[in-house]
Parts: sequence; structure tokens; C-alpha cells
Amino acid sequence: SINGKCFDWLLISRRSCFRAGVRYYVRGIDSEGHAANFVETEQIVHYKGSKASFVQTRGSIPFFWSQRPNLKYKPKPQISKSVNHMDGFQRHFDSQIISYGKQVIVNLVNQKGSEKPLEQTFAKMVNSMANGMVRYVAFDFHKECSRMRWDRLQILLDQVAEQQDE
Repeated sequence: SINGKCFDWLLISRRSCFRAGVRYYVRGIDSEGHAANFVETEQIVHYKGSKASFVQTRGSIPFFWSQRPNLKYKPKPQISKSVNHMDGFQRHFDSQIISYGKQVIVNLVNQKGSEKPLEQTFAKMVNSMANGMVRYVAFDFHKECSRMRWDRLQILLDQVAEQQDE
């Protein structure tokens, strides 16, 4: 109940059975385009007979890469050089578009350090795909929101406001 108005709010998360695994051991995609640790979360609001739904998906960056655990706190990501990334990448987004429609990718990885190649490769692949149904937004979460500056999330919200309204 908010301001005396009662409604039902449901939050449902569905984890894919494809490429499930623990962090660092399972990364990237497989040849069918299934992203590691893919989760679909749906928020449903029901008020006086009306319903609204918002679906968000998340998963590993959808190309072929790994991050093998070692004695370091954060192992360096390795992007595979021996495969065609675009086949699996295209399959991943074709499936996403069929299931969910227009996509807004929000990439929150660091845009410097060891994660920089992941961000650059992801942006390059989205641009190469040249699909008007897919928009890419990079937001360096750790840089922008360090020291608990959560108000800086407004920068990201402003970048995706128009697509969110759609």
C-alpha cells in the first residue's frame, strides 16, 4: 500500500538452465548464443484490474571469453582469439529480440584496467551487428558511483530514459 492505494507487486526471476555455473568458472556464451548465468527478472504490478510488466535480463557478456580463477583476487579476463564471436553473438541477440523485442544493453563493467577489452569488444560487436533493435550504453559503474555516490546513477537513468518510456 502506498498513499492508501493497495496493489499487488510481483517479482519473478527465472534462471536459465543453459551455461549455469559459479562466477569466474563460467563466462561468455556457447555456440548457440546462450549467455552464462543468464537471468530474466520480471516485475508485475496489478492495480484495480490493470496489469503492467517490466522485464530485465542479465548475463555474461555474450561473446567467447573466460576468466580462470587463480591466486589473484580478480583474475584477468581472456577473450578467445580462435573463434568467430559474431555467430554466437548474433544468435544471442536474435533470440533476445524474438523473446523480448527491442533491447537496451546496459554494460556496467569498468572501462579501464583489465575489463577495458571486454567493454571495447562488446561495443564493437554491437556496432558491427548494426541492428536498430539493439542499443548499447556503457556506464562505468565503479568509477561513477565510487564512495557510495548513488546519486550518480541519475546519469545512467538519463541515458536510457527515452527507451525506458517506450
